[in-house]
Amino acid sequence: MKRLITLLSLALPVLLSGCSDEKDILPEQRQKIVSYLEKTHAPALIPEASVGEDGQLPFYTTAGSTVYRYIVNYYRPDRESDPEVTADSKVTITFRAYVFSYSNITDSTFPFYSNDPLLLKAYEDLGLTPGAWSFEPLTLDMRGDILKGLRHALLGCRAKDEVEAYMTYNEAFGDKYFTTIPRESPVAWYFRVESVE
Repeated sequence: MKRLITLLSLALPVLLSGCSDEKDILPEQRQKIVSYLEKTHAPALIPEASVGEDGQLPFYTTAGSTVYRYIVNYYRPDRESDPEVTADSKVTITFRAYVFSYSNITDSTFPFYSNDPLLLKAYEDLGLTPGAWSFEPLTLDMRGDILKGLRHALLGCRAKDEVEAYMTYNEAFGDKYFTTIPRESPVAWYFRVESVE
């Protein structure tokens, strides 16, 4: 019995530290995304609550618990007259999806999935079989089965919006491996809202 108690006393800190690490992932990812948006992103962004009434500063919003959205062309004229995405909408988007590493995504950063026709040649050069993926705009029914974080990012957008959405793993693909995406990976979706019905 004494030996069992000794083994448990040695194993317990290891077991508890493993649980603690998992609980630390989500707050750490939140902190890293916010730090990236406010310090590294070009342009640097501020939280929506910090935007003054007459200011036109670039800002991010938070949707769900951990989806951070930046509408690149938010201040375009007549944006308010474009149709808005609601929970009952059908939305057509052109997108690029990335595993997010808390650094700037550039033209040389390759997405894990996209329907952007500008990338078709690059995918073919990598050996993608033509026809394996569609490079047509994707239509999503907001009432259907959509990635939770993408749903949060789309709600409130308007037709013609160009959007960057950064999400923690729980809003993306979760704690399991998903094709080429490592478990517990934050992701970024860059998309243009082509139309809203």
